[in-house]
Amino acid sequence: KVPENAPVNFISKRWKTHVIEKDGTINRRYYEMAILTEIRDRVKAGDISIDGSKQYKDFDDYLIPKSKWDKSKEDNKLSVSLSFDEYIAERLKSLNNRLNWVSKNLKYLDSVSIENGKISVSRLEKDTPTEAKDLSVSLYKIVPKISLTDLLLDVAQLTGFHNEFIHASTNKKPDKEDTVLIMAALLGMGTNIGLSKMADATPGITYKQLSSVSQWRMYDDAMTRAQAVLVNYHHKLKLSKYWGEGNTSSSDGMRMQLGVSSLHADSNPHYGTGKGTTIYRFASDQFSSYYTKIIHTNSRDATHVLDGLLNNDTDLNIEEHYTDTAGYTDQVFALTHLLGFRFAPRIRDISDVKLFTMDKADKYTNLVNLLKGKVNEKVIRENYDEVLRLAHSIREGDVTSSLIISKLGSYARQNSLSTALREMGKIEKTIFILDYISSEELRRKIHRGLNKGEAMNGLARAIFFGKQGELRERTIQNQLQRASALNLIINAISIWNTLYLEKAVDYKKSIGEEINEDLIAHISPLGWEHINMLGEYSFNFDNTESTELTRPLNV
Repeated sequence: KVPENAPVNFISKRWKTHVIEKDGTINRRYYEMAILTEIRDRVKAGDISIDGSKQYKDFDDYLIPKSKWDKSKEDNKLSVSLSFDEYIAERLKSLNNRLNWVSKNLKYLDSVSIENGKISVSRLEKDTPTEAKDLSVSLYKIVPKISLTDLLLDVAQLTGFHNEFIHASTNKKPDKEDTVLIMAALLGMGTNIGLSKMADATPGITYKQLSSVSQWRMYDDAMTRAQAVLVNYHHKLKLSKYWGEGNTSSSDGMRMQLGVSSLHADSNPHYGTGKGTTIYRFASDQFSSYYTKIIHTNSRDATHVLDGLLNNDTDLNIEEHYTDTAGYTDQVFALTHLLGFRFAPRIRDISDVKLFTMDKADKYTNLVNLLKGKVNEKVIRENYDEVLRLAHSIREGDVTSSLIISKLGSYARQNSLSTALREMGKIEKTIFILDYISSEELRRKIHRGLNKGEAMNGLARAIFFGKQGELRERTIQNQLQRASALNLIINAISIWNTLYLEKAVDYKKSIGEEINEDLIAHISPLGWEHINMLGEYSFNFDNTESTELTRPLNV
């Protein structure tokens, strides 16, 4: 029996009708169920931790120890002051400056209107000149046709990216024979035809050789190093400077259907009744892809934005990053600011977005209906040092941003740290939206950045044609290997096209044609009509009169 003095103050009203009998005694079975339910809810909320668990350990254990944080505070790489008063004064000034400017200039803003407390922004008109499209067509016409195999070998010769595939056991760099096998394995995985079919289609190469190379040379670190070599080489090319300085980027998910059952697969309306996963790719303003990862297809993109920005091992100095609506939350706005990035998402339903102030809203008479709330400075002040510790832990790699953001978002009851981050994010989101409606140029930059990522997804689907574009790998490691191989091929194509577009421009100039160099910014190095993705076939017609099949059985 349950003792008479057993605690019952934690029991909810819903449970009490079952737990407490009419005579006032406690029903043991219902009491146990009520306890287990409460413990479950507290674990989900992060109020109770479980020793030895990865998913439910103490939240504090995810972060850098407080003693270590206290010692490293002065040398941190965060972009804000350690003093809350200095931080809040600077953000208050930035926010009020923008609110004052928008309040005074609202009627002069093109394509923007505010009615009934809702923002309306007109669609951007296309700004790509017709002459740019004509120039692109004329340049690609004189770019030589090439097979994907030859293109990869050309780029390997130029960049030496294949030398990064060092054997995991012997530490030997690849020789000529290994290089051929690496290229074949890259094509087999990157085009999604698979290593077995690649071996069948390539004389002198066996499945066993390709399987060995993919296992011992094409591991995660080697793929990342090879990718960095390609991105860095492309970054230094003359034509790349016309497209950007390599300081802005965008990220977008490419949904892939899975043809096999997998622990990492989720159902999604994209696939009807099927399941899939997502390749989340980061593309620079210079049309190079510098980071990719596999995420659950129903996972919000925003959870993974900082992973790519912080795991950038290339020479690109990313300062500003663009995403679509799925790529932002208030907490991501806060963390990107703390870590020194300017975050600029394209928000689809901007009319429904709430703006916030830190002063009284009635100071801005024509914006009063737009400002839906006030930032809770008190909760930020109380948790400011802990927020900085969290951001520093992410910056130093003690915890991945995707893990910590998913933990904060999964708690049923939001803890004070999560609330403080959200309040800080409200400040950054409001500042961004005020900039967004104030500057058509900013809106165009975001639009162009996202279009580059979408163009890269278009090329990726053209390359990844095998098995009808379905992934057939069960483990996330093998799925990532395919995605990384695809990324390497995309970057190789971008380099080869950039070099030959440069040659084409020089040729046109040499024969006396005038080239408007302003138009080059509108040309993409992601064209693929001149690239043979399918390989080559040879037909030997044996001119015999035999009507019998003469090939022996494979026994």
